[in-house]
Amino acid sequence: MNRINESVPQEFILLGFSDRPWLELPLFVVFLVSYILTIFGNLAVILVSRLDSKLHTPMYFFLTNLSLLDLCYTTSTVPQMLVNIRSIRKVISYGGCVAQLFIFLALGSTECLLLAVMSFDRFVAICQPLHYSVIMHQRLCLQLAAASWISGFSNSLLQSTLTLQMPLCGHKEVDHFFCEVPALLKLSCVDTTANEAELFFISVLFLLIPVVLILISYAFIAQAVLKIQSTEGRRKAFGTCGSHLIVVSLFYGTAIYMYLQPPSPASKDRGKMVSLFYGIITPMLNPLIYTLRNKDVKGAFKRLIARIFLIKK
Repeated sequence: MNRINESVPQEFILLGFSDRPWLELPLFVVFLVSYILTIFGNLAVILVSRLDSKLHTPMYFFLTNLSLLDLCYTTSTVPQMLVNIRSIRKVISYGGCVAQLFIFLALGSTECLLLAVMSFDRFVAICQPLHYSVIMHQRLCLQLAAASWISGFSNSLLQSTLTLQMPLCGHKEVDHFFCEVPALLKLSCVDTTANEAELFFISVLFLLIPVVLILISYAFIAQAVLKIQSTEGRRKAFGTCGSHLIVVSLFYGTAIYMYLQPPSPASKDRGKMVSLFYGIITPMLNPLIYTLRNKDVKGAFKRLIARIFLIKK
């Protein structure tokens, strides 16, 4: 009985950069500002996409899903991180760690698939414009979005279960800002080779395969765009696809670095910063990238603001 109690701590200590206290205040400010921008930016995208009838298209349906996902994604980790950075005892309960692990992994896996679905939508829109409304009908959009969410949560259920089954033998210091699979595997007091191999295989499925499909889609898109005679049409196509490519590069690049590189003591701190990038910075940048580079969204924002002022008058 004592061995069981030892192997499952009641709480975990999230070390973060506690060995460098001078970093804590700057990190607190960065995390807080990023979180506020993430909340307002993604809420704005959701509201505009739902309230403006001109944005009731498959592209903005998937963008709304992405914004909702990013809202939940950051909320699963950032509030706890902000509390811990300004606290002497940087702890999280066992139940809180389990919930954080499951939600963060589920939403991260869902985003991997959703970004691939969004690239397929752009492929059909540009390469098959005459058949776009027939191919990307409402039912298919709902099915693709549902498949992304269900697959992401199913993967998280599997990964979380396998990770939490590993005996910890009293180890409870997580060398990270939040509960993530690679950090928790390091706490185990048994051989984790099988878990690491399984994590690598799943990461290939959820990271490398979607990236390859996205690159293939954009190869066809580039060919189609270059054939467009109108300069304005070509610029609009490149602008829309460029926004998606920036998001893809930021998210997949950092996630691949974290999950598909061989473990190394030298990369420990770099791994923490990289995970913060795809866990905090990318969700904050997504709405900015899609709105600043998109005339339709900017126009919708202007119409919404004008409508609000008219109501007030």
